[in-house]
Amino acid sequence: MEHNIKIYTTPTCHYCKMTKEFLDENNVKYEAVDVTQDETARNEMIEKSGQMGVPVIDIDGQVLVGFNKEKLAELAGISA
Repeated sequence: MEHNIKIYTTPTCHYCKMTKEFLDENNVKYEAVDVTQDETARNEMIEKSGQMGVPVIDIDGQVLVGFNKEKLAELAGISA
């Protein structure tokens, strides 16, 4: 099943990089948005998560804050 995944990220965020690498390794498509360059996306991220920390990962409307490999795999449909 194809999921709608958006990652709110910054260029210097180590956990953002880990999130994207994990999804790439599992051939999961996602949209990454740099919130340091895109004010609209930054405001959208704050509205969804209530905070400024990254990564914020929106998977089919469910919001994860930070890199939680198990929860990310579960929501993205990645089997262990």
